[in-house]
Amino acid sequence: MKITFLGHASLLIEVENKIIIVDPFITANKKAKDIDVNRLKADYILLTHAHQDHILDAELIAKNTGAMIVSNFEIVTYYGKLGIDGHPMNHGGSWNFDFGRLTMTNAIHSSSFPDGSYGGNPAGFILETKEGNIYIAGDTALNMDMKLIPMQCKLDMAILPIGDNFTMGINSAIIASDFIDCNKILAYHFDTFVYIEINHQEAINRFKDKNKELIILEIGGNINL
Repeated sequence: MKITFLGHASLLIEVENKIIIVDPFITANKKAKDIDVNRLKADYILLTHAHQDHILDAELIAKNTGAMIVSNFEIVTYYGKLGIDGHPMNHGGSWNFDFGRLTMTNAIHSSSFPDGSYGGNPAGFILETKEGNIYIAGDTALNMDMKLIPMQCKLDMAILPIGDNFTMGINSAIIASDFIDCNKILAYHFDTFVYIEINHQEAINRFKDKNKELIILEIGGNINL
């Protein structure tokens, strides 16, 4: 499994010969100016919630590539009206896709489309594959439901927001890593806006002090699981 950071909370995951893009927010992210959204390939697009900084480029990528959108019922219905194929899910549900097994998890956040209409419940995803298991938390606060995840599967890595203000910050993310029983963390949802700027080395050191590894990728950088 290869995971590429596309900036903010956007990821490109290559697994089982499939390409999954998570929460594409690229064209309006000045920090991701070197990512050409029109050159991205995708088989699936996972959307955790309906905020603009998570769905902005979903329609463009889906129409460019024919990718299927996987999200909650409300988001899938929204894109279905635009002629985009989708697979609806909801909290606690799982489905076996050709890339692996996907489970939608709880996330504590808000969710509305840019026009203010209802975007369903925010969520995260557990992805279980032959190449490893990961947890994509989505935009969320620290919550006790995270303790249920290691009862379901053993994670090889977790992708957690650490920018604070709108989501968990560094301290909460460290506690979250205890809850999910995973000490290898890939950071996302940081630096894009003034409200979520972080000191990278300080964040890495605070995880290290707890015998945990925090990975902070440059935009366009990748990691192999």
